[in-house]
Amino acid sequence: MTIQRMDNVGIVVDDIDAAVDFFTELGMELEGRMPIEGSWAGNVVGLGGDMRCEIAMMRIPDAPGRIELAKYHTPKAITPEPEITPANTLGLHRVMFAVDDIEDTLARLRPHGAELVGEVTRYEDSYLLCYLRGPSGIILALAEQLS
Repeated sequence: MTIQRMDNVGIVVDDIDAAVDFFTELGMELEGRMPIEGSWAGNVVGLGGDMRCEIAMMRIPDAPGRIELAKYHTPKAITPEPEITPANTLGLHRVMFAVDDIEDTLARLRPHGAELVGEVTRYEDSYLLCYLRGPSGIILALAEQLS
């Protein structure tokens, strides 16, 4: 038995509209948006039968890779402590995207709430790299190949 593919990465957000706008500005497309509720949904994620959320599936145009944004209505999402966790926090760390122009991408994302975590850094003659925070504290990494 082998893995067929990685289907998507799920990210819980507090403002689904802002998150959709952010990932659209990054270059992703909205594939679909819908409510998810019922005992099957609550049971699969371990939150019980009264779970209700809205999801938005974002995809990379003409490439594999999707992000599922989820806004929980019942039960409400839990804010981690501390709210802005450092890079060495256990669990899902970040999602990395390869981009054509890191500075242009940052300039387009800043009006949507993006803030650098550290700084844009050069790795040898290969890449420019950075970490940034987006809506709901999501950490993204951007990589621009130099050669």
